[in-house]
Amino acid sequence: MNTAEVLDFRELERELASAVAADEKYRTENDAKFRAIHQKVASYEEFRNIVLASNLKPLERKDKIGGDRKQPWNPTATTSSSSKEAACAVLQETPSNPRNAFEFSRDWRRTEAGKRYDFLLGIGAKMLSHIFHAEVCSGLLGEILIILEADFQRTQHQEVMDILNCLATTQRFHLNLAFLSQPEKESCRELFLKLQKVASEEKEADGKSNAMLMQLMALYKITD
Repeated sequence: MNTAEVLDFRELERELASAVAADEKYRTENDAKFRAIHQKVASYEEFRNIVLASNLKPLERKDKIGGDRKQPWNPTATTSSSSKEAACAVLQETPSNPRNAFEFSRDWRRTEAGKRYDFLLGIGAKMLSHIFHAEVCSGLLGEILIILEADFQRTQHQEVMDILNCLATTQRFHLNLAFLSQPEKESCRELFLKLQKVASEEKEADGKSNAMLMQLMALYKITD
């Protein structure tokens, strides 16, 4: 057997573990969403807290105060400075090329707010469609809208519209839209105002692009 044909079983195990974890996280959060809707929560924050808490696991006996614990309560206190620096370097490393919703959510959290716009556009609408083929993870839609509005670049208005269109085609989009917070709704409106301004300032407006903008405004429930 050629060297190129030898399977990397460790890599396969890592990919399988990642896929299983992502699937479990999706099912857990999805069940939590239905419970929250059934309970008729009063606000988006309450809905989001229920979903976020769905992945928390209860402490085991050994983890509780007074249990049989052989490790220090604050393990970082005994960690060497070089180890700390190495860990910080890993956490601060800018992620790239997430392959699924779980990896996107992980990388999104690790990316600084000022770099998230470039992170989104670097992935692009086509890959985002693949990543969010099931649905956008809870709370991410509003965060993405805030970033797109805050760092919007007029020269990238088509790329931004493509991303908005991608998000609007995901499952449960209207549910995520309904649970946007007020600041997130305001950012969404401001983003579309910026897109409209770019369209109106274009001397030779692209009819197809304008039609797409009008369609997106309807999907995101933006009225003039």
